[in-house]
Amino acid sequence: MNRIAPASHKDHVGSWRRCYAIFITAFTALLLSPVTFAEPAMWVVRDADSTIYFIGTAHLLRHGMEWKSPKIDKALADSSELWLEVPDPENEAALLPLIQRYGMDNKKPLSQKLSAVQNEKLARAATEYSIPKENLEPMQPWLVGMMFSALPLQKAGYDPHAGVDLILQGEAKNKGEKILGFETMEEQVRFLAELPESDQIAFLDNTLDDVAEGIAKVEKLASAWVNGDNAAIADLLVTEVKAKTPVLYQKLIVDRNARWAEKIETILRSSGVQLIAVGAAHLVGPDSVQTQLAKRGIKVEPY
Repeated sequence: MNRIAPASHKDHVGSWRRCYAIFITAFTALLLSPVTFAEPAMWVVRDADSTIYFIGTAHLLRHGMEWKSPKIDKALADSSELWLEVPDPENEAALLPLIQRYGMDNKKPLSQKLSAVQNEKLARAATEYSIPKENLEPMQPWLVGMMFSALPLQKAGYDPHAGVDLILQGEAKNKGEKILGFETMEEQVRFLAELPESDQIAFLDNTLDDVAEGIAKVEKLASAWVNGDNAAIADLLVTEVKAKTPVLYQKLIVDRNARWAEKIETILRSSGVQLIAVGAAHLVGPDSVQTQLAKRGIKVEPY
């Protein structure tokens, strides 16, 4: 087993930085097998002088995964703007102070916030990944949850640097395309950091249950993504989050989708071609971006 034994606050921050590219992706990332060709689901909306393409992204992939398609190539070639969730997801200099500000609690240890059962779950997970449990004590529950969302996936070979959004970002930079974001890095960190403590703990608790499941759920998601089964994706990601952590679902999915739809309506009033690449769970389910746009009279069609 690869040992992960952070010995300092800086190491904890490093673990968080490595999993930042899947931030929110405990709920939104679709993870793919490296040996199967997949074509991500895409949609399009058009008016007289505008075209907006949508692609549901996987924030983590295994290296070597072939996912590009002529549709994606055309959308990227035709567009003059790429819209991501955040424009600079790997900006370490910006992330470090945010983690220091929102992710640490030096007054009340984590173990005192958790029940006996939750502390036992955390101890098992920490042992599995060779993380001294005392090193987690100054961390907020949401941050520990994000760490344990990332660790099993990284252990299985999934890499945020191979994610669709980062690859699209790199290609857009190479062609001189403008890269924009619906949110800032601080806003994304605060989505979880500003949750009530009880909801942060619920998030951590559910994450620890997922750790215990191993990689099985990831493979189900991969199969659904490969087969273009958006209903299955919604069931595995959106429905489960809504049922288990409704406050989190409202904040991470519904509210954000509504804000993005408002922004997209503004983009559509301009001219040109844009490519929007956001986590795939935002484009499925009853509260998807497409649904929010339909409420505004904007019809989004499969591409």
